[in-house]
Amino acid sequence: MGHQESDMKMKIVLAAKKLFAKHGYDATSVRQICEEAGANVALVSYYFGGKESVFHEVFKQYFPSNELRDFYGIDDPYLGIQMVIREVLKIRTEDPELISIIQMEIITITPRVDKMREIFFPLWQKVRDLLDKGRQDGVYEFESLDSTLMFVLGAMFFYKQREFFEPIFTEERPDMETLIGQTTAFIMRALGYNK
Repeated sequence: MGHQESDMKMKIVLAAKKLFAKHGYDATSVRQICEEAGANVALVSYYFGGKESVFHEVFKQYFPSNELRDFYGIDDPYLGIQMVIREVLKIRTEDPELISIIQMEIITITPRVDKMREIFFPLWQKVRDLLDKGRQDGVYEFESLDSTLMFVLGAMFFYKQREFFEPIFTEERPDMETLIGQTTAFIMRALGYNK
């Protein structure tokens, strides 16, 4: 694939990511994606085979599977949860468009949700395993593993849109390290972390 062809493919993927995050998958047309990318409409079919393949390419290109690879080898419940909080908050901060797409797809349980489960469930299963191990080892103290998993994922992954709440906030937006520290402390207290 030539450099120019590769550039155009990435322009299409970036345009799709922006529009999927803003309008949702169903409300975004191939024509809109191509207009945003400055591409001929036929190129979506030529490069990807259709809009759904472009959607999956967004996750292939932008979900940081490689960065999370080390996480899967961690067995320490505290270090593992701490690491996933850090990585998820980085993703949330660095790529809010990707997070918006994920949240929209999950909230509306779209036909693409099974494909998204393939992408995210290994991460979420590992979080579940670390919570379970932490409880068994006496590091964490909580009742329901399922409910606790949902609470932990909600606190770090399904972040509320800060902009919506800005009118009632009185403090400055925290920097990344402060946010990671606050989120980690909140989750660890909720888990009954006792070390």
